[in-house]
Amino acid sequence: MAAAGGQHFFEGTEKLLEVWFTSSVNDDSCDLRIIERKDWEKLLKLVRCEIISFMKHDTMDSYVLSESSMFVTKNRFILKTCGTTTLLIAVKHLAQLVKRVCGYDTIADIFYSRKNFTRPELQHYLHQSFDKEVDHLDQMFTNGAAYVLGRMNKDCWYLYTLENGSVEQPDQTFELLMWDMCRSKMEIFTRAFSKDGKDATKNSGICDIIPGIKIDDYLFEPCGYSMNGLLPGGYYITIHVTPEPHCSYVSFESNVPQASYQELIRKVLDVFKPGKFLMTVFANNASIAKDTHKHIEHLDTIEGYIRSDHQFCSLKNYYLTYTQFSRPVI
Repeated sequence: MAAAGGQHFFEGTEKLLEVWFTSSVNDDSCDLRIIERKDWEKLLKLVRCEIISFMKHDTMDSYVLSESSMFVTKNRFILKTCGTTTLLIAVKHLAQLVKRVCGYDTIADIFYSRKNFTRPELQHYLHQSFDKEVDHLDQMFTNGAAYVLGRMNKDCWYLYTLENGSVEQPDQTFELLMWDMCRSKMEIFTRAFSKDGKDATKNSGICDIIPGIKIDDYLFEPCGYSMNGLLPGGYYITIHVTPEPHCSYVSFESNVPQASYQELIRKVLDVFKPGKFLMTVFANNASIAKDTHKHIEHLDTIEGYIRSDHQFCSLKNYYLTYTQFSRPVI
């Protein structure tokens, strides 16, 4: 995940894809989890990453990857990849695989999102700009909608979804994307400080963010960390750490439903101590998280951070809040 020596640069910012599937006929017998590992490996080879470990819970399968994570439920697929991976190349192949093996013939909704890259010129041609990514997706979807939140000439967050998405069950996603990280916190995620993933999880305090979670963690050589956590009911958290000082970056993502995310925000910030972070909260009308947007609107400061940007979007089936915070310059 991260290389040693000199000023090697690693793009910690991930590309995040979430796809919900359905069938034009009865889909009770359809299930993405019947897809065999060898088929997932073929798909991931297109993306330029591979499976490191596997874990499952009652309704969700979890994969820690060489570049981040993958989650699979009965009708939902989540793939998050960092570095110079080619995530969007897999979308067409994913739809074909799912139709052939599972019987799902319709994409109910798709969400593709990412923060702006630090070094976009190092990405594959397709991912060097959001415009190119949108063009690629528009070739597959006639009803796509693309958004950018934040400052286009500084830090921002991109989203592509479908105008007529039809996810009706409660759904929410919470993300904290952090950079300019505290060096002493990042040292924990090196082999010089921690002996393995479990050691880093304990030393950092990640194990205490959401008690009772089933954890699959991995510490890369010589540094870098990935973790997937599962809870009953199809809920997950995933954390990825790029600790090198010149390109430090951490992402935290979860679909755990909360009426307020303030306590979770506090815990995550306490573990990582970023210099800056952006937060997104995505929730549909059926989610208990739908009212968190009203709370966030009034958060001018959080734990010593000052808000620099805040935007709210009302999409057809979802509410979305984007906000960015940074430590004051002294």
